[in-house]
Amino acid sequence: MDDIFSDRISDVPRSFIREILKVALDPSMISFAGGLPNREFFPQQELIAATARVFERKGRDIFQYSNTEGDLALREMIAARHRSRGLEIAADNILITSGSQQGLDLLAKPCSTKTMA
Repeated sequence: MDDIFSDRISDVPRSFIREILKVALDPSMISFAGGLPNREFFPQQELIAATARVFERKGRDIFQYSNTEGDLALREMIAARHRSRGLEIAADNILITSGSQQGLDLLAKPCSTKTMA
């Protein structure tokens, strides 16, 4: 089994996050680590119902990659909600991220006005 990895992999230190998650997965553990909310607070039945609605409407298409900005119908719905509250926001000004880290990463990057040809 040791022969399947390169020699340099033996020098890779253990992941601190992985070690935290191993401990946090113990059901008797109450973790106060960031990003590990109490699983009892997840609205399980509501998430099941929402997932079923998505499958009914989109079928297998939900597993496909989309454009970088995110699903246009979702961005239009979000923009419309903001417009109903008096904010002039177009769907083109909405960006769907896959999580908070991606959003923070994008916010921290400098803007570029150059376009690729």
